[in-house]
Amino acid sequence: MSDYSTARRNMVDGQVRPSSVTDWRIIDAMRTVPRDGFVPPSLRDMSYLDLDLNVAAPGEPPRCLLRPAVTARLLQAADLHSNDHVLVVGCATGYLAALAAKLAGRVTATESQPALAEQGRDMLKRLGGFGNIELQTAPAEHGAPDRAPFDVIILNGATEIVPLQLYQQLRLGGRLVGIFARSQPPRAEIVIRSEGDFGSRILFDVAAPVLPGLQKLPEFAF
Repeated sequence: MSDYSTARRNMVDGQVRPSSVTDWRIIDAMRTVPRDGFVPPSLRDMSYLDLDLNVAAPGEPPRCLLRPAVTARLLQAADLHSNDHVLVVGCATGYLAALAAKLAGRVTATESQPALAEQGRDMLKRLGGFGNIELQTAPAEHGAPDRAPFDVIILNGATEIVPLQLYQQLRLGGRLVGIFARSQPPRAEIVIRSEGDFGSRILFDVAAPVLPGLQKLPEFAF
């Protein structure tokens, strides 16, 4: 694998830090976790550009690594702690899950495309040091109820619906961070579970590819 360390450092200094990301744990993680390892060879030279990178095989629904600055801002909003159990939904090949694992105690990650999930498991094994990640093959909308409750849930993509099934997997006081495309413009939001309710707060405007399973159902006209 080529040495992309300079490109990785430039990504952090030129994209992440200017986006009001001040958590040095996130900055250090993004300087060390090789984004280029989580994309197919044809995309490696684009790994550190300000782009959502589609890592799905041709003919499959798009599955993306979100833009570096967006990834970092979502992680910062999630405010991960060393004892948190985190669910990363729609993890693709596992880049966001790997970053979260540098910040949290335990990470469960789900991906609906089996081939991508397998690629992610292989990459994490090759890198080493990610024994605190469990990567499951599962639809985005299902989450991982067998591993719930979670302190934090992060969506690696957008949702066009209210993902109530995921909300229910939050611990009391837990938080879900993701991009909500239910209206225009799409916005990153944080949802916090309280006793008998879920409160939300807008973080910033941003667009991202919608996760399969979290699309709005088509409306039928008669």
